[in-house]
Amino acid sequence: MNKSSQWLNDFLTTLITKDIINSKENLQSINSYPLLNIEPSSWGYVTKIATVNKYRFAGIWAQNLQGKFQINALFEYLGSYLLLRTIIATSYKIHSIAQYYPAANRLERHMRDMFGVKFTDQPDLRRWTRHKAWKENEFPLRENFPLNPENPQLTPPDCEYPFQKVHGEGVYEIPVGPIHAGIIEPGHLRFHANGEDVLLLEERLGYVHKGIEKLAVGRDIDELIKLASRVSGDSTVAYAWATARAFEESYSIEIPKRAAFLRGILAERERIANHLGDFAAICNDVGFSFAYSQLMRLKELWLRQNALLFGHRLLMDCITSRGVKVDLDKQQKKNLHQEINILTEELKEIFPILEENSSLHDRLKTTGKLSLEMAHTLGVLGYVGRASSCKFDLRHDAPYPPYDQLQIKVPVYNHGDVLARLRIRAQEILSSLKILNSLLLKMPEGTIETKWQTPKKSAEGIGLIEGWRGEILVYVSFTDNGLVERFFPRDPSWFSWLALEELIYGNIVPDFPVCNKSINGSYSGVDL
Repeated sequence: MNKSSQWLNDFLTTLITKDIINSKENLQSINSYPLLNIEPSSWGYVTKIATVNKYRFAGIWAQNLQGKFQINALFEYLGSYLLLRTIIATSYKIHSIAQYYPAANRLERHMRDMFGVKFTDQPDLRRWTRHKAWKENEFPLRENFPLNPENPQLTPPDCEYPFQKVHGEGVYEIPVGPIHAGIIEPGHLRFHANGEDVLLLEERLGYVHKGIEKLAVGRDIDELIKLASRVSGDSTVAYAWATARAFEESYSIEIPKRAAFLRGILAERERIANHLGDFAAICNDVGFSFAYSQLMRLKELWLRQNALLFGHRLLMDCITSRGVKVDLDKQQKKNLHQEINILTEELKEIFPILEENSSLHDRLKTTGKLSLEMAHTLGVLGYVGRASSCKFDLRHDAPYPPYDQLQIKVPVYNHGDVLARLRIRAQEILSSLKILNSLLLKMPEGTIETKWQTPKKSAEGIGLIEGWRGEILVYVSFTDNGLVERFFPRDPSWFSWLALEELIYGNIVPDFPVCNKSINGSYSGVDL
């Protein structure tokens, strides 16, 4: 028995001892994921036991089923996952798990705003997704709520949101946004500072709520994958892949091996493009124009190759429910090898220049430090977590095709500052270039899509993919005719935005731009 299996066994034994469940036979499964149904009254206690036993919180979501709420929470330990589930009446107040897992706070507020789920001991009673678009007794994700209201009106300004207050001599507020000077999406940042020192940062997001969860209902799987790829445009491959995996898991569909390799190529190309852009943007914020111009030049060439070979600069709509749309011939594979080798050689010249630049280090070293303890508390992963010694990477710790056939090295730093997050990006770019070469060399022959069969039963599935920001979670349930009943996508940014609020404390206001860009949370990914 491996360590994760032993932990699950011990966890179940504890619940049996406390009369929470009758026996280990209470453990069921959703495809390859263990599922434990528990009574509503035990919800808080079971999650408390989970945190004591170092289970990482991965997500929580609700579903409205025949006048009741189904509450789901996903946890991870050593690459193995456990789904907890309970059913409550709409009037029932369920125990908040945010006191055990702070990262659950905003997701619970989202559930409260969109479904009307009531919580006891919830540490934050303020609205989150609900700005001013709906009345207090309207819950957009309930079954009977229309997608398009009969009398649509402009949403009034949300100028009464109760931000936290810091009092003291010399303390002042700096409001930033929601509209920014650049092309980024809207989000409001409220600083409290004394002199140049930041005392508190609070975020207000959701200004461009797209209604993705509601738009998904009633779609077929191919329509859903197309929608999912637009949750966050810089993660289009990751979301499409996670959604496809949830579907394939739910109906036990096995895609061709060649298609899995092509999906891996698309995901690594997406990772490299975004890391190049982030690296460039951080350097630009400290006036290092050489690095900015060179890295953005390389990113642009990379995106042009995406468009040439796969039909879209951001790789939109390349993944289907049965594989992929675009294949590579021998000449195209040769061209990709050449492109990878050229980029690798250029970066081997550029990265040492950056490492030797003392002024760059002076601005980034010790700036915006996120401790290992706080990273664990918030559950941040991806480049943010790995810069603070959190090594977890789905491609390595819970590998899925094609990564289960590769040796994945996960770079880790322990300083937790902006410089560490910059270095992680550099190492991940070089690592992804090696992965791409391996995928191209090992890619098997064969078809790129399985034969289509219309689903004939209700089902549900979970899809997990290592996106370039970290772990992306997708949950999908289907009706008897194979249409979407519930779609829940959870972006890594739900956690990394919280990390930004923590790591900025004690830094000076002028250092906020580099702290922010070193996190680069997706506004769109949490707007849903």
